[in-house]
Amino acid sequence: MTEFSVRLANRPGQLATLARILADANVEVEAFAAVADDGNSYVRFVVTTSHLARRALEAAGMGFQERDVLDTFLPRGTGSLAHAAEGLADAGVNIDSMYLLHTSSEGFHFAVTVDDAEGASGVLAG
Repeated sequence: MTEFSVRLANRPGQLATLARILADANVEVEAFAAVADDGNSYVRFVVTTSHLARRALEAAGMGFQERDVLDTFLPRGTGSLAHAAEGLADAGVNIDSMYLLHTSSEGFHFAVTVDDAEGASGVLAG
């Protein structure tokens, strides 16, 4: 999976335009987050078809950043998120973004971006 980050003006229609660009390119969004601050909207979304998203954003002339995403699962129970976050912190790994993809009776499926994927993989696998 890949995360794309796009900055938009914080005004009506901007998110609709981005969503239409992705839809017309047959990009299926797995996870999505948007935050507005000081006249801008910061939009991050996760896809499995990064080549389609990249091509669509480039064709639309939209600036973006992209990053690889770690796919992880945390079991249900008190403290599983704390345990994972503490493990990453202890390994010196900074969490840049985290998306809840879905939940089940067994636990939580997350997509995570970090500043050190290699360092995080051992923590999140255990």
